[in-house]
Amino acid sequence: MSLDIVFFNSKQKIESVAELDENLLVPTDFSGILENSFDQIIKDDNHREIIGADFTIDFFTDDEHSSNFMISLYGENGLYELIELAKKHNWQIYDSGLDEMIDLENPEKNGYENHKKYVEQILKRK
Repeated sequence: MSLDIVFFNSKQKIESVAELDENLLVPTDFSGILENSFDQIIKDDNHREIIGADFTIDFFTDDEHSSNFMISLYGENGLYELIELAKKHNWQIYDSGLDEMIDLENPEKNGYENHKKYVEQILKRK
């Protein structure tokens, strides 16, 4: 089962997509940053598939920068990686399955209790 999530780069703290102020969105090279943030990527024309530990991320690249970017995620562990990436780049994440923004500092509020455990596991690998 996939999660469809949307990254936003905004000067506004987005509480709800319905209340989004488009004037505060910042164009970003989401696909370029994603490609440079992971090691194992399968490229097929403009389609990308990132393969990670118990997850895959599917998206299509675009030469244009955009203020939001949708991806399909398979495997909850990938969400933890994306949360850390979003925090690093000051992005915000909308989870279409939950129909809400993910609290990046407290993802367990969105039902992702394993986040802290996963981050500890990643830190031990380094």
